[in-house]
Amino acid sequence: MNALAVCGALVLCGCQHGHFDFARMLAQKKATPFTASSVFADGIAMRQPPSGTFSREAELGPSELTEGQVDGTDVRKVPLALTHELFERGENRFGIFCAPCHGVLGDGHSEVAKNMTLRPPPSLHEPRIQALPDGRLFSVVTHGYGLMPPYAWALPVNDRWAVVAYVRALELSQHVALGDLPPDARKEAEPWLK
Repeated sequence: MNALAVCGALVLCGCQHGHFDFARMLAQKKATPFTASSVFADGIAMRQPPSGTFSREAELGPSELTEGQVDGTDVRKVPLALTHELFERGENRFGIFCAPCHGVLGDGHSEVAKNMTLRPPPSLHEPRIQALPDGRLFSVVTHGYGLMPPYAWALPVNDRWAVVAYVRALELSQHVALGDLPPDARKEAEPWLK
C-alpha cells in the first residue's frame, strides 16, 4: 500500500459520515495559555520554547541590522545605505506612526501630544535624544519606551531604520545654521526667516 493511500484511509477514519466534525474538534479537551495543567510538574500549561528556537515571525540577519546592536552595544549609525528612497520611506512611515504623537517636525507638538498632559512625547530635537546612537533609536522604535508602544509588529526592520534615518534628517533640518546651507537652499530659506 502506498503512502498516499494510507494517508487517505487515516483521513477517512477521522471523519464521521464523510465529513469533519469541527464542533467536536473545537470542544476537545486542551490546554490554553495561562491555564493550570496537571501534566507538567510546575503546574503551568504554557511552556518555554526549546533552547535555540525562535519565532517564525523573527526577522533574521546580522544583529546590527535586526537588533541595532553588536555585542550588546548600540550601533552608532544606520547600517543601511542612506538613499533618497530610504529617506522617503522613513518620511512616510514617520508620518503614519510617529508624527501623531511627536509632530510632523518631530518637535513633540501635535494634537495627540496636547492631550498627553501626564507625560507628553518628547521633542526628538532634544540634545539628549540627538546624542543617542542610531541603534538606541532603533531599539525604542522596536521595543517601545515609557508610554510609547513597540512598533516591530507594524514596521519591518528596514522601515524602522528608515524612520531612524528620517529622524536624523529632521534633527539636521531644524538645527542647521543659515550660513551652512548651499546658496540655492539659503535663498529659498531666507523668506521664511523674516
